[in-house]
Amino acid sequence: MDRQQLEREIAELKSDYIRQQGDIEKLESTGHGKMIEKAEARLDAMEQRLKELNRQLAEL
Repeated sequence: MDRQQLEREIAELKSDYIRQQGDIEKLESTGHGKMIEKAEARLDAMEQRLKELNRQLAEL
């Protein structure tokens, strides 16, 4: 992946991450515990992917 592709994917992932956080807040307010756990797991996966993409970007 080149720099532009990495930066684009990072930006998209950050946007998805923010959206997911909002979804979790909505779930918390309605008391959907099981769904919150799954959403938090997705956040964890996104964080790991962001870490990997930022590492790749730093290596360029």
